[in-house]
Amino acid sequence: MAAIKVTPHIPAARPVFAAVIRPHRSLSRSGFQTFMRLCCLATVVASLPFLLLGFWPVVGFFGLDLLALYVAFRVSFRQAEGFEEVELTPLELMVRRVTPRGEAREWRFNPLWTRLTRENDEEFGLQRLALVSRGESLVIAKELSPPERESFAEEFAQALSCVKRGY
Repeated sequence: MAAIKVTPHIPAARPVFAAVIRPHRSLSRSGFQTFMRLCCLATVVASLPFLLLGFWPVVGFFGLDLLALYVAFRVSFRQAEGFEEVELTPLELMVRRVTPRGEAREWRFNPLWTRLTRENDEEFGLQRLALVSRGESLVIAKELSPPERESFAEEFAQALSCVKRGY
């Protein structure tokens, strides 16, 4: 008879706080397609008078502008594929960053020795959020806007405090 190994569920390993931070893009894929179609239409309409007057090189420059716009949006969408993951358990604080190419990098901290530092600007709000542990500092939540970063910081600080108190 085969032995069955049962691993008990360890409540300490459950995440107290977990967040995935992705760069914000206000334009969806379908919005991008619509925008590019409108730009193509505007380019054709704007370049027709130049073509009819014999200034055909201008049409090429309109096309280059359209190509540059397309490339810029494609690069922006590619950059949005990266993300940052923050997970806090009573035993460990893990920060994982995945680049748009899929390359991952992880940092692990003991939550009892970790503190959250903030850099505020009176005019612009929370500008920088960092984890500091044993002399090592790691900036987190760079992709968030200052109000979003403030909300994230409040929730994360509360969860970190709960872990430190043993709740």
